Amino acid sequence: MTVFNIGDRVEVVDDNLSGEIQEVNGDMVTVITDDGFTFQFRSKELVRVEGAIKVTNFEVAKIKQEKEQPKKKNIPTLKPKERNAPKMEVDLHINQLVKSTKGLSNFDILNLQLETAKRQLDFAIAKRIQKVVFIHGVGEGVLKEELNYLFKRYDNLKFYDADYQKYGLGATEVYFFQNG
Repeated sequence: MTVFNIGDRVEVVDDNLSGEIQEVNGDMVTVITDDGFTFQFRSKELVRVEGAIKVTNFEVAKIKQEKEQPKKKNIPTLKPKERNAPKMEVDLHINQLVKSTKGLSNFDILNLQLETAKRQLDFAIAKRIQKVVFIHGVGEGVLKEELNYLFKRYDNLKFYDADYQKYGLGATEVYFFQNG
């Protein structure tokens, strides 16, 4: 823990405030800002400034780690019959979605694929389908990363690479946890 003294120049970690220490009382530090306002902070919320700001990457990573609280998900165990439930397959190859790609940019194609994936995901949730396999192909991995980002926005699902023997590396399986 950094020890602060009266008169030290400090900056606040989570805010665009800087000033001079006016009082130190245990872990609480009173700071008077450059604008003349007085605030109280915990010592771990402050960084001493000596001339130019000197914050190491290690310190930044440490502060970020303190702030990040992992999202805990309640993942029920799967019964054998649920593991082998029939699955819905969604082929996101562009030639399966449109007759011709003429006049479509890569951006348009990606958006069309993502809209299709979201629509099918919402359909599966509404119809209580437990497993969906999204076939995205290998390529450069852009669509796969965008799909992962989309899936992370939903609760009550997990996703993982689909069965390699059946789909190779170009598919992601989504499993929905059913309520009740």
